[in-house]
Amino acid sequence: MIIQREYLTRIRKKSFIIMSVLGPLIFAAYILIPIYFATMEDKEEKIMVVIDDSKLFTEQGADGPVCVIPETETLKFQVIEGVPIATFRETFEESGYYGLLFIPSNILASESSLIYSTKQTSVEISEYLKRSMESEIEHLKLAQHEIEEIEKILAEVETSINVRNIKWTKDGKSKESNTGVVMGVGYLGGMMIFFFIFFFGSQVMRGVIEEKVSRIIEVIVSSVKPFQLMMGKIIGVGLTGLTQFLIWMILSVMLITGLKAAFFPELSQTPTEQVVSSDLFEQGASGEDRVNRTEEAVASDDMETAQEIFASLKSINAGVMIGSFLFYFIFGYLLYASMFAVIGSAVDNETDTQQLIFPVILPLILGIYVMISAINNPDNALSFWFSIIPFTSPVVMMVRIPFGVPWWQLALSGSLLIGTFLGMTWVAGKVYRTGILMYGKKNSYKEIWKWLRYSS
Repeated sequence: MIIQREYLTRIRKKSFIIMSVLGPLIFAAYILIPIYFATMEDKEEKIMVVIDDSKLFTEQGADGPVCVIPETETLKFQVIEGVPIATFRETFEESGYYGLLFIPSNILASESSLIYSTKQTSVEISEYLKRSMESEIEHLKLAQHEIEEIEKILAEVETSINVRNIKWTKDGKSKESNTGVVMGVGYLGGMMIFFFIFFFGSQVMRGVIEEKVSRIIEVIVSSVKPFQLMMGKIIGVGLTGLTQFLIWMILSVMLITGLKAAFFPELSQTPTEQVVSSDLFEQGASGEDRVNRTEEAVASDDMETAQEIFASLKSINAGVMIGSFLFYFIFGYLLYASMFAVIGSAVDNETDTQQLIFPVILPLILGIYVMISAINNPDNALSFWFSIIPFTSPVVMMVRIPFGVPWWQLALSGSLLIGTFLGMTWVAGKVYRTGILMYGKKNSYKEIWKWLRYSS
């Protein structure tokens, strides 16, 4: 009855319904919007004054000296000769120039140039100027060795290598994978475990505090045992979280399928269809059709990247990933929810939880830090031990699973997590039945330890 009440009360709330529907969209926006803003191009035109004392980066044009550094759509250069830098200092802001690039006469020896401006120069522009000047100096140094056709030689020796990852399965099959995609899936799984455990564990704590403050809990414990009440609340809230996760999974699959069909219809073609399409293009292309082959090649590269991403997702064992997520979410939540229930029973309001909650969430926070390390090296000793320790394994193990984890490590980690959950539930139950009837006193872990001894 307690499980039913906790479950139905929460899933009928408007906030649960709204978050269940909007959750995948909000989560996707949380990831994609920062990436979008980070890749937004600045369209504002910027004029950079160039004073080149070295005379290495200017040449005479039809209308006077011009800078040899290539201009971009937004960055333009204006060479000025015979004017000292001090002339621009006081009136630079009113001039409308973005910055002043000063190239000293000893640039080859000092390998340093200066940018003057009234505001901080962006990293993108600083890096562009750095790369362009380095390239020009390299060309000049090669020219000193009387090497002919420098541009042609550099173009011929420039090489780009694409390293593809192929995983061998135990049954002898080969599957292509992308390390970045695997890392992303692991990171997403670990962060979701952290989020669910903390969010729904906090709900258990708040529920206990609300019933304790309203004195309803005194009526409830007259009809049921305190341990039954605690487990009823933990399981009821856990089922709420599980329901929300399943809804999110279904909506996410529908969203991904829809996006794939809308923006990547070619991915639905069989390999044979793609080969036939390519052959027809080769045979039928002529005249104006061949003029557009460069654009087609660019689009083909983008499509190849998309195919590689989806192929990498297929290389991850979805059954193992989802099953592991459900297991670590359920038992990780049960472990931490029992500790959150103890904290809720020991205080009279949420303000008093601050001094008690930090030791509980510290392993979770530590698990996040180790998870970041495990993404780069999932098989080192640090990642292994923190994926075995029950208080951090729900987060860290989820990062390691997409890379492939031996079954004995999964079994050991899962067994220790279940055993720790059972032991913590026994301890929490003994403390809970004393704490829920304690009022008007700020308790500490020392006091909670006394309750555990009194209950024995």
